[in-house]
Amino acid sequence: MHPQNRDAGEIADLYGLLAEFDTAEGLLAAAERAREEGFRRMDAYTPMPIEGLAEAVALGKTTVEKLVFVAGLLGATGGFMLCWWMTVVAYPHNVAGRPLNSWPAYIPITFESMVLIACLTALIGMLMLNGMPQPYHPVFNVKEFERASIDRFFLCIEARDPRFDREATREFLEGLNPLEVMEVEK
Repeated sequence: MHPQNRDAGEIADLYGLLAEFDTAEGLLAAAERAREEGFRRMDAYTPMPIEGLAEAVALGKTTVEKLVFVAGLLGATGGFMLCWWMTVVAYPHNVAGRPLNSWPAYIPITFESMVLIACLTALIGMLMLNGMPQPYHPVFNVKEFERASIDRFFLCIEARDPRFDREATREFLEGLNPLEVMEVEK
């Protein structure tokens, strides 16, 4: 069945197909092959970091760095403006004939405000864009997935992938020599 002609009810209860591998090299090769075949909605689960896996599953660029940059600029501007407002508008003091707007004294507060706001934005933005906290995920329902944090490697191709077809995707995954291919229910 062609992916565009599939019945919506066919995958309504299916999150995806999960292939279990016993080596990191097997998972990496499978992820690269799935990417070459045109699958884009997939994820890998491993007990340790694997170099090149993020590129193989094409995690892509995030917007965190843009958020942090904008937040840093806003934090620096806010810190500078707060110092300016306090020394020029709210509590003006003439100290030894110096100008009220003595900006070199604002540099530490400006820098610290920039770092604080940028760091908080990085943390909150990363958590939100990752969908965290996520106490439940459909792959937790698969009994074999318990070993994902011990000694097994998993590749999950999601049913919402445009190229996903239950039988064709199962055949593709079985052709990658996994230990087992399992269905992940929603």
